[in-house]
Amino acid sequence: MNNNYTFETHENMVGVRLDVFLANEMESQSRSSIQKLIEDGNILVNNKVIAKNYKLRKNDSISVNIPELSELEVTAEDIPLDIVYEDNDLLVVNKPKGMVVHPAAGNYNGTMVNALMHHCKDSLSGINGVIRPGIVHRIDKNTSGLLIVAKNDKAHIGLSEQIKEHSFLREYEAVVYGNVKNDSGTIDLPIGRHKLERKKMCVTQENSRNAITHYEVIARYQDFTHIRLRLETGRTHQIRVHMAYIGYPIAGDDVYGPKKVIKALNGQCLHAKTIGFIHPITKEQLYFSSELPNYFKSFIDKIKKGNNNEG
Repeated sequence: MNNNYTFETHENMVGVRLDVFLANEMESQSRSSIQKLIEDGNILVNNKVIAKNYKLRKNDSISVNIPELSELEVTAEDIPLDIVYEDNDLLVVNKPKGMVVHPAAGNYNGTMVNALMHHCKDSLSGINGVIRPGIVHRIDKNTSGLLIVAKNDKAHIGLSEQIKEHSFLREYEAVVYGNVKNDSGTIDLPIGRHKLERKKMCVTQENSRNAITHYEVIARYQDFTHIRLRLETGRTHQIRVHMAYIGYPIAGDDVYGPKKVIKALNGQCLHAKTIGFIHPITKEQLYFSSELPNYFKSFIDKIKKGNNNEG
């Protein structure tokens, strides 16, 4: 696998932050991982070490070296997985609400990665680094639904390219506060890190990435709307940020929703229901859809009856 990359800048890139540019160009690398590479001297501009907030100039020559992966210090755990599909190159898993996808501070056990390491043994791609083996795309801890996992780097690269080209189908269902006015619509607003609350994302023009969400109404109730959403891009917290920004936050969302949270939902009422993609090795068109989980169906039943108690 090639761990060295080079890029040449052009006039339309002038003024763009280096980490933002590379995060857009290298789908397998997050912006934070790019910043870490810059800090460690693994990214050079014109053969010189630069700051992570460096802004590109015309005819800059960028070289990126991704070091060999260190040994993964995450324990394999025998955690049951709801596997929807599996072959030698990838698998599709139905993640329950409340399960963290990959280890991070405070969550080194009980994650999807811990479970995958037990199930797949040594067959997981390594592109996303030592704590995210196999993870091509993510869904939040309190979002349920379908997640695709790559077993080797070739599959990972092929799937990442489809995500980058917007040919990877990702459809969600959600219940949002309020009565959504239009039957369908598109939210095309850039998303970046919140200036003051660093764990939150927000709609912003500064140090942001383009983000596009399509939605359509499935049903309207007294105080809520059941909607279907399709992601054209996949930014952190994209659906939650976009829907909150236009005035219809996800029911149960304790970060972007109202202060009085619907505690019975234990997080946002958001389910990754459908994914579709071309198999990166066999080139077969694959399409998977999952049932709405019990927490989601129970909430729909309550709001159908007009029972909107927030206990």
